[in-house]
Amino acid sequence: MHKTLTIERLDPVTGHGVAFDETAPILVPYTLPGDGITMQGDTAVLQTPHDDSRQTPSCPHFGQCGGCQLQHVDGESLAQWKRQIVADALSHHGIDAPVAPTLTVPAATRRRARFTLNRTKKTALFGFRAAGEHRVIDMTACTILTPAILAALPDLKAIALAGAPRKRAVTLQVTQTDTGLDVYAADMKDLDLPLRESLATLAERADLARLTWNDETIIERRPPALRFGLATVTPPPGAFLQAAREAEMLILDILREAMGGARAIADLFCGCGTFTLPFADHAPVTAIDSDAASIAALTAAARACAGLHPVKTLTRDLFRNPLLPDELTGFDAIIIDPPRAGARAQAPYIAESRVPVVAMVSCNPATFARDARILIDGGYTPGPVVPIDQFRWSPHTEVVGIFRRP
Repeated sequence: MHKTLTIERLDPVTGHGVAFDETAPILVPYTLPGDGITMQGDTAVLQTPHDDSRQTPSCPHFGQCGGCQLQHVDGESLAQWKRQIVADALSHHGIDAPVAPTLTVPAATRRRARFTLNRTKKTALFGFRAAGEHRVIDMTACTILTPAILAALPDLKAIALAGAPRKRAVTLQVTQTDTGLDVYAADMKDLDLPLRESLATLAERADLARLTWNDETIIERRPPALRFGLATVTPPPGAFLQAAREAEMLILDILREAMGGARAIADLFCGCGTFTLPFADHAPVTAIDSDAASIAALTAAARACAGLHPVKTLTRDLFRNPLLPDELTGFDAIIIDPPRAGARAQAPYIAESRVPVVAMVSCNPATFARDARILIDGGYTPGPVVPIDQFRWSPHTEVVGIFRRP
């Protein structure tokens, strides 16, 4: 017997449409609220599309590639949905804070990506994995990658093929820097002289800045460079940075408006200095992260740049060894940009401190709201919370929030 159901909302984790069969939720990919579906056993079939917020996907791989799940949603509806995800996360923790309209970065701005090559005796597939599967989609187009990365796909595939063992997937992490592509190849074959010579030829053809092979930098035709404020950083291979330069600039604008008069700043989970170095233009900054290579890159960049205020760097695991309230004395602003897991260990000590302004950046609205609750319970007042859609056509949302002591 067939059952007819209606999609009621989009799931904030997967982006799938959610229908309810009695009380059990059913997740149906590539659907929208208002769509009518028919259940044929365990399979959902779209019967009556609701076209108010539907658009034609722009990528030929949509529906197979796991990189974009929501290209069938028009831009305005998607921005409203991401804003609602943030509002719902705050509400779940009893937080009544204004949520600003979503700021959306343009398409074709994703400057870092992780590709997989799956090689067998007969095929070699290179691209992103299929949604929820280990299968690899052989990419010929992409609407989110920068033009430089997209143009390099054939050369990147050739590099992966040159060193990929049979019957084992390998990955290439690619970052577009100001001086060219920085490629980090993992799980590859061991190097010998013929392979080194082949990779040198391929790196020149692709005009790579740097190629790192199983944690060894084997080719650096020029240092991969990123400009943060007045300083230029050479990040370690595979380093974290904001997925889109445009999103980085939006976040900096929000932080500068909130913290422009700060005289001493702590930047926690600082990475290579995305926020540290721009703020060091006008104030001393203490930058802390657990990744020693990123801290070394930040330290070198700060030392090489004339005109900065003092930058103090420290390698420290803030999950296991968070800063205590007395260590935060003397700062009048904190920037904190933790990984998706959030800052559950650090947030209570910030809440006990007397630092006037805290700016929290997060790629996970759920952990952002959890940590925001801790700050609010400690006496901080939340300002507008800003969603930023730098992960176009995916369920992910960047969040920036400012918290002040009255």
